Amino acid sequence: MKYGFIGTGNMASAIIGGILKNGIAAPEDVFGADVFAPGREKVRAQYGITVTDDNTEVIRNADVVFLSVKPQFYGEVIKGIKAEVRPEQIIITIAPGKTLAWLREQFGRDVKLVRCMPNTPALVGEGMTAACPNDLITEEDLNLVKKILTSFSYAEIVPEKLMDTVTAVSGSSPAFVFMFIEAMADSAVCCGMPRAQAYKFAAQAVLGSAKMVMETGKHPGELKDMVCSPAGTTIGGVRVLEQMGFRSAVFEAVKEAEEISRSL
Repeated sequence: MKYGFIGTGNMASAIIGGILKNGIAAPEDVFGADVFAPGREKVRAQYGITVTDDNTEVIRNADVVFLSVKPQFYGEVIKGIKAEVRPEQIIITIAPGKTLAWLREQFGRDVKLVRCMPNTPALVGEGMTAACPNDLITEEDLNLVKKILTSFSYAEIVPEKLMDTVTAVSGSSPAFVFMFIEAMADSAVCCGMPRAQAYKFAAQAVLGSAKMVMETGKHPGELKDMVCSPAGTTIGGVRVLEQMGFRSAVFEAVKEAEEISRSL
């Protein structure tokens, strides 16, 4: 099985790293195309894969192809490769807002398609990816796609109507979490903690809290209540967050991201 990537940026690099690390493919089985020479040379040096500036070379050599360019370039890229795509090839997209119907229209014919939405924590092996196949994807195809996706992230199959929600709650939200970590660290610095140490304390608190949600299966509200002692420091902080509209701000941020995704 040969794997191809049109676009060799950060997300493509995370996926390539995952499939190589987990033995899904060897470097000689992976092909990457990018018009940006430093980008493609970076993944060649890092992973030992074959790189090119010709997208059609990837299409001709790969069985599974990731379209990992920015969404605004999808139309142009598909126009250049659509004549070379074979009926048995699986095309995996990672662009928000590009529906299966839109993709089919760009290719001008039926093609095996899987829409995916990974997120940047995939770069450290802790990503979350949603996948949505079209009707041409067989069970065998889908098993292969899930095997690939779980090599670099957690993965779940979702209906296409939820892909914009996934974009907001998973794709965009790492930025919200980074802002939260930065704000907590800044406040710790204000209270006298050295900045490098403040980032460690804040980041580890978020990492550990997320792990508790994942591993205990308990409702986040229940876990919050476990920390809130009567008349204690935590419930005092919770009161201020509620007073300042913390949950409402998060709600509105996710909704805004979802609505923008729908408009892309």
